[in-house]
Amino acid sequence: MSGNSYGKLFTVTTFGESHGKALGCIVDGCPPGIELSEADLQLDLDRRKPGTSRHTTQRREADEVEILSGVFEGKTTGTPIGLLIKNTDQRSKDYSNIEETFRPAHADYVYTHKYGFRDYRGGGRSSARETAMRVAAGAIAKKYLASKGIEVKGYLSQLGPIAINEANFDWNEVPNNPFFSPDAEAVSEMETYMDALRKEGNSVGAKISVVASGAPVGLGEPIFDRLDADLAHALMSINAVKGVEIGDGFDCVAQKGTEHRDEMTPEGFLSNHSGGILGGLSTGQDIVAHIALKPTSSLRLPGRSINSRGEEIEVVTKGRHDPCVGIRATPIAEAMMAIVLMDHLLRDRAQNADVKSEIPVIT
Repeated sequence: MSGNSYGKLFTVTTFGESHGKALGCIVDGCPPGIELSEADLQLDLDRRKPGTSRHTTQRREADEVEILSGVFEGKTTGTPIGLLIKNTDQRSKDYSNIEETFRPAHADYVYTHKYGFRDYRGGGRSSARETAMRVAAGAIAKKYLASKGIEVKGYLSQLGPIAINEANFDWNEVPNNPFFSPDAEAVSEMETYMDALRKEGNSVGAKISVVASGAPVGLGEPIFDRLDADLAHALMSINAVKGVEIGDGFDCVAQKGTEHRDEMTPEGFLSNHSGGILGGLSTGQDIVAHIALKPTSSLRLPGRSINSRGEEIEVVTKGRHDPCVGIRATPIAEAMMAIVLMDHLLRDRAQNADVKSEIPVIT
């Protein structure tokens, strides 16, 4: 299996399975001299880890990260950073009944066709548990970006049919509830909805929004490595993501040019429909992206499928699963945006360090 690495100068490679001994990650290309400790990474891992509320999977994993290499006397050395998280609460027996069956909307069928067999314990490599390592690597990127005045943060903007009210938007509310919602008034409605959904044994999708503020003008490469293209690639690589929007995204279909264009004045841009990216390059405005995550496909409600012999069967998935994977996806989306921006910031520094422009910068 290839395709386990992302990035050109700041490269992240992950390994491990949902029910294996551990998950691991190699972060290559991190500049030397950055103060870094396991505590720096643990904050975001604690935001993502399972079992933190009744609305998520009850699998209990501490997700405690170990830094194996690349850090000496509290600072990065410039060499590869090795990270490890041990799995401690696997229940592989929960999956023994699907060894020869294919769960609808899962990777079981396609993995088996591609590789001839699969790790059926919790989905193996296709499990969203792999994203723990992305969050750990993303925390390194976020710390470096913060030193350059760039902040990456996200929130849940819609859970199933419940969308936040923009009039109630408050970043300070995001860490105060299990949904990462910036709308405090929507939280009780979300809780009621999730309680009913859990009793029903069903699942639902979600929309996550992620914003980077403080990015300089000009990050990205204008053709195949456009900043928005790389963001779409990285965000779409997150498990269960079925759609990515930059800025207004699909809403621009109904907009007129006079409405969508972000007019400029000496004082700055008058709007940000583009999501902070024009021609594949950052504008200096907030970089805004949204992702749509599908409903969890592991359900205890019976569904039609086939087994490895092509026979029609009924599937009921046991085990501990998120009734909405989007609830824990906010730190994952933040991590992937941070990794992309870190990579492009280093690429821009390498290529354009001596470029001087007399055009004034506006935001």
